[in-house]
Amino acid sequence: MQTKIIRRTSGYLLSAAITAVIAAPASAYNLYSQNGSELNLDIEAVFGVFSSQENYLFDGDRDGASWQEGYIKYGLSGSHTYGESGAGVYAGLNLISSGTWGDGDAGGFTSGDERETDLEDAYIGWRSGNLIPMLGEDGLDLSFGRQQFTLGDGFLINGDALNFGDALDSSLNRGGAYWLAGRKAFDRTAIARIGGSEGLRADLFWLESDNRAQAEMELAGINAEYVLPEGTFGVSYIEGLDVNETYGLAHRDGQQTLSLRYQGNAGVENLFLSGEFVTQDQGNSSVADADAWYAEAGWTFADMPWSPSVNYRYASFDSGFDPLFFGFNRGYGTWFQGEVAANYAGPFNSGTDVHHVGVKATPTEMLTVGALFFDFSDTDGNGANDGQEIDLYAEWVVTPNLIVSPLVGFYTPDSSNGTQIGNDDTNVYAQMIAIVPF
Repeated sequence: MQTKIIRRTSGYLLSAAITAVIAAPASAYNLYSQNGSELNLDIEAVFGVFSSQENYLFDGDRDGASWQEGYIKYGLSGSHTYGESGAGVYAGLNLISSGTWGDGDAGGFTSGDERETDLEDAYIGWRSGNLIPMLGEDGLDLSFGRQQFTLGDGFLINGDALNFGDALDSSLNRGGAYWLAGRKAFDRTAIARIGGSEGLRADLFWLESDNRAQAEMELAGINAEYVLPEGTFGVSYIEGLDVNETYGLAHRDGQQTLSLRYQGNAGVENLFLSGEFVTQDQGNSSVADADAWYAEAGWTFADMPWSPSVNYRYASFDSGFDPLFFGFNRGYGTWFQGEVAANYAGPFNSGTDVHHVGVKATPTEMLTVGALFFDFSDTDGNGANDGQEIDLYAEWVVTPNLIVSPLVGFYTPDSSNGTQIGNDDTNVYAQMIAIVPF
């Protein structure tokens, strides 16, 4: 029994580690730690090789695509704590260099000629330590500058991670690496985190994007959560304050989004439950108001060899629903539903209903394998995005400084009138991601 528990825990941590590297800040190497002061060297390097037999959307080719993506993020972060109170300041400054090589991606968002080095993180913050006992340790955290921000499990906001290249318009270019999405920081932020890791907590946030593919949206909001051992209940409100209408998405100016969510095990070991309901008022624009929601349940068979788990999720998105800044969060399938569909073919979490089944197992402490199935139904009624996808993947810690994740996907559109150019054949898609933690 003990071996099975260790194996299940290791598999969870392995998945979490891979997700963290792709979706979160860089890993750190400590350079200095003394008298309450700490300085870290932040380095994160990820490289991917991709192949698709079919082309989609803006890719004018008919012979498929083979391409490579990579980025390295590097810089410094540090903190200083004042005396016995535990209060202190922290800051980070990172650059990122990225590129795409080869044919460019199968959706036509990158050309393969992108190379760019730019500022990624530049933030400063203050934590309260034990200065405010009623809020708990570090119960008040104020931060400003260029940084990431995630809401819940990324259904609506998971950083500013849409990374177009120069294929559609050179003004949209963020340096390529479209799938890897190394650039995730919002350009300007002011974030207040209030409360500890249990009970009632909240976030107040103001975010401004410099991403033209997101129409340089400015937004603000409040997030309140009640954290229990049985799960977390959350409610969030987001208001769009401004956009650059040169790049479309004019409906985001004045847009109001309200979200209710829950995630946890309801007090039952091995059970996983997650759900979110979102209603969206598009303000004074001609775009119709829209809703989106999902419900997910999963079970881990902890006493079986490899501790397999099975999850089922149903997600529904009205036509015209704006998924905002959703992103890769809990692992494959969240919130990019299908590696082909979510990245190249569509739908992109709008105008569709999705049935999803995921299975995962942990053969060894350093290896997780899984399979994902998606069935897409177009809610617009024209069938353009109807189809099915199966993805088979592994997450393998080869050495402490190398993690690899191969994936093979099979996407079959129901119609040749959709986004797959020229036919409704089953597309065989493959990718290999290599992560180098430092």
